[in-house]
Amino acid sequence: MRCCYCGHGESKVLETRSAEEGRVIRRRRECMECNRRFTTLERIEETPLIVRKKGGSLEAFDRNKLLSGLLKACEKRPIPLDRLEELVTTVERDLRSQYDREVPSREIGEMLMARLRNIDEVAYVRFASVYRQFTDVGRFLEELEGLLKRKT
Repeated sequence: MRCCYCGHGESKVLETRSAEEGRVIRRRRECMECNRRFTTLERIEETPLIVRKKGGSLEAFDRNKLLSGLLKACEKRPIPLDRLEELVTTVERDLRSQYDREVPSREIGEMLMARLRNIDEVAYVRFASVYRQFTDVGRFLEELEGLLKRKT
């Protein structure tokens, strides 16, 4: 494996772990030239998912895009990054089990919101406000009232 710091082509594996429910192999490596350490991840190459957007256009599924949206919603909230990565992995796995290739973007958003609601309600409302395109305070209040009803 090529070193990401110096570009040298040889490294030694220091540690190997299974991650993401066995779907990923995480390897900790050390460069044989500069002795710096880095991590590599090996994933099974799967058939790419295609997302059908609201307007009908298609784009490749991008787990980093989901994670980025979640990070914005969870900013300054006590949610570890590992938890968000796990959430994205779970949603991706569920999508792959329910859809062969093409996934409606609406389904991705709903799956994320349903799971985020159980993790952090503030992050959920933030995410929902962008995803559902709240245009006024009334929509915020409706969403908050729905959350409060679920608690009682």
